[in-house]
Amino acid sequence: MIKDNQKYFNRLHVVLDAAVIAASYMLAWYIKFASPISNIDPTTGVLSVRIYFQMLYAIVPGYLILYYNFNLYTPKRATVHKYEILNIFQANVVGLILLMAGWYLVEQIHFSRVMMAYFFVLNILLTTLGRSLIRMVLQYFREKGYNLKYILLVGYSRAAEEYINRINSNPQWGYVVRGILDDSVPRGTLYKGVKVVGSIENLLYILPENKLDEIAITLSLKDYDNLEHIVDICEKSGVHTKFIPDYNSMFPSRPYTEDLMGLPVINIRYVPLSNTLNWIAKRVVDIAVSVVGIVVSSPVMLLAAIAIACTSRGPVIFKQERIGLHNKPFKMYKFRTMQVQKPSTEAKGWTTKDDPRVTKVGKFLRRTSFDELPQLFNILKGDMSVVGPRPERPQFVEKFKEEIPRYMVKHQVRPGLTGWAQINGYRGDTSIKRRIECDIFYIENWTMSFDIKIMFLTIFKGFINKNAY
Repeated sequence: MIKDNQKYFNRLHVVLDAAVIAASYMLAWYIKFASPISNIDPTTGVLSVRIYFQMLYAIVPGYLILYYNFNLYTPKRATVHKYEILNIFQANVVGLILLMAGWYLVEQIHFSRVMMAYFFVLNILLTTLGRSLIRMVLQYFREKGYNLKYILLVGYSRAAEEYINRINSNPQWGYVVRGILDDSVPRGTLYKGVKVVGSIENLLYILPENKLDEIAITLSLKDYDNLEHIVDICEKSGVHTKFIPDYNSMFPSRPYTEDLMGLPVINIRYVPLSNTLNWIAKRVVDIAVSVVGIVVSSPVMLLAAIAIACTSRGPVIFKQERIGLHNKPFKMYKFRTMQVQKPSTEAKGWTTKDDPRVTKVGKFLRRTSFDELPQLFNILKGDMSVVGPRPERPQFVEKFKEEIPRYMVKHQVRPGLTGWAQINGYRGDTSIKRRIECDIFYIENWTMSFDIKIMFLTIFKGFINKNAY
């Protein structure tokens, strides 16, 4: 069983990390002072070899403490490898800063900063490589039926089904669900290979056998009255217990919690852009990108305006009311791509494939998304952002907010010229529900790097799209 060997594996992990840190440091010293590419004689340096290597007594344990504080010794079975790499990088950045600060405080000016730069790079690379190899080895053993974690689910619910779906989709995690206990679902009920094996009270007989690594409480909402009793039974057994709520559709994957004088409070929605510093940073980027975009795209906008004016009657710029931040309406600008229509006709619906209202020039502008370029002025004004959920017309907002759960969440941030939904192909006459799911994911997981990623991908995926009619 995993729990019998986990402590030994964790200790081995620490020993391997210590060896990698020491090896990276010694290799950095060798490259700086003793390698063929070095023109320095290590025996004539200001600091002796002994002093350099005595630093290992502080560096190795210091970095292991940093690794611990950056969650590098928590179970990685179901975590994304890129987050582990990010933590390795952050720990090494902090380690280098602390070393520099320490030398400054003791007025040590002779310690080679170049060597420490080598150590910084080598330690990140070798630690990442080492952990990648460990993951590969563990995955190999799991595929062979070793290093498995046996789990029992308590409660049949949507949460239980979602948990089983994820485990079945990720065999590399090495999770094996032994079965489900539930009082209301008949024994023998099967879901994707996992059976209901008995009632919840069977825990009293199953837990003493000590054949489980984890208990996952997946009760349905109607059974939460039993939660405290079940937790009490599980904790008395000493088996690791976790709780998977049956209301995940209402909460974000990383809920924002508050401590109200000892009372935990979970916010239904965490919006990073409600933070003032995040809001300012995004607005500064919006202004910079919109100004640069207007300057760079001005020749294209001029040619588009001339083409529209010469091929069809009506205004060059089309202004349409959309709903933006905090449900406030604004006028969104686009190049006109259709024949001029009466407002009552225009409001009936959105554009579909081969729509006869679209002009020849308009069809090209829509396919290339050049018709959206005037929205750079909306961004400069503050009505919109470069990245965010696409704004919709008032009549459709009224319709969708009644039909699609959480539709109005998108109005907690500024609408965007491009967005995560558009990058994933949801634009034009596509699924509104899937579009909203992408928008909410963006809102809850916003970072500046996420915005940059979407801007970059827009160049390759966003401008020309088969769903842009």
